[in-house]
Amino acid sequence: MAWEKKSEQEIKDIVFGALEKNINYSEKNILGVPASYLDEKVFSQDASFLKDAPFLSTLIKNPNHIGCHTLGSSESFFAGTQAIEKKLIEICAVDILNGNDSSNFDGYVASGGTEANMQAIWIYRNYLVKENGLAGKEICILCSSDNHYSMDKAANVLGVKVQKVEVDNHTREISAETVRKAVDEQLQNGTKGFIVVANMMTTMFGSVDNPDHYIAILEEKGLPYFLHVDGAYGGFYFPFAQKEHSLDFRNPKVSSVTLDAHKMAQAPYGTGLFIIRKGLLHYANTKEASYVEGEDYTLIGSRSGANAIAVWMILSKYGPFGWMEKIFVLQKRTGWMCERLAELGVEFFRHPSSNIITIRSEYLTPEIDKKYGLVPDNHQAPNWYKIVVMEHVTIERLQPLVLDVSNLMSEG
Repeated sequence: MAWEKKSEQEIKDIVFGALEKNINYSEKNILGVPASYLDEKVFSQDASFLKDAPFLSTLIKNPNHIGCHTLGSSESFFAGTQAIEKKLIEICAVDILNGNDSSNFDGYVASGGTEANMQAIWIYRNYLVKENGLAGKEICILCSSDNHYSMDKAANVLGVKVQKVEVDNHTREISAETVRKAVDEQLQNGTKGFIVVANMMTTMFGSVDNPDHYIAILEEKGLPYFLHVDGAYGGFYFPFAQKEHSLDFRNPKVSSVTLDAHKMAQAPYGTGLFIIRKGLLHYANTKEASYVEGEDYTLIGSRSGANAIAVWMILSKYGPFGWMEKIFVLQKRTGWMCERLAELGVEFFRHPSSNIITIRSEYLTPEIDKKYGLVPDNHQAPNWYKIVVMEHVTIERLQPLVLDVSNLMSEG
């Protein structure tokens, strides 16, 4: 197991040790790198608190993690912190997503789930064009109607189509019938290859797709496809709340997974992860980046090494058992709230392994929505409002909402 709980001192020693292995602009005569520390006139490196602040120190030292370090050669100026990012990818691929060996996976810390999803679709589009001889207009992203908007963005940017699979209004599940209908519709429109995106907890409902429906129908029809899992919301939650599922690398059909550390892992915004099986990332190689050591295989290019350090620090502080306990507590709080809503007769949706509760809008008022910062599915004509049980959303904070909903139903 690559994932180990570490003490504060161990974390500091490892991060500061990594920074020592990075480029030192002050001590070495480095002339050709278009980078430096954060501007010292604004961000002082002499602040006394920095000696106990490994993340802030990394932010100020400003390592550039351009490229993908799991492939081998990378910008050697930042080798120290790049090694920590490689360890982070190993933790996620093997210990969270149940890959059998880190050597079988590539990955990098992206700017978020949107970029990571687009990275996957970019790779698979290029594969289908090069290896299957398809045109962009013959390739379609296949996902549920509860999908994240990044699928629509990817279709727009990458020049492919997108097809939404209808979900049940009560269970939020796709079915074999709705997948077949969506695939047949695209076949009539000239589609010859699919990029499937299965949800590991949707952003609005926390709902989870069964990828077997996609796999069975596409293989029955003999169509080329890739299966990507969008765990941008659920990647740091669902695997700990539900051990047995088919949305990780135990499923040989899953080629890649997106995780978002700036949601449930509480890392700084702009921190997602993209993890993919070996042998596929080169379809996104930009050979024109010849001045970059190791070239560039990522959508984003230059990126802050500090974000990777932040996620590694968070996971190392908890360790695997501490993280399991964290999710266990959030599951219990979510269950408590669902019990209260059920007692009141409020209609809501919650996947049993999720910390999102989505309430029908007719059981709320605009005043309640605003008072508790509830988020709608659509700001123009909302049908649902969601509660996300995060670290700060304690039962003490949920109880007033229960009382207000109870009073509202008593009046009604």
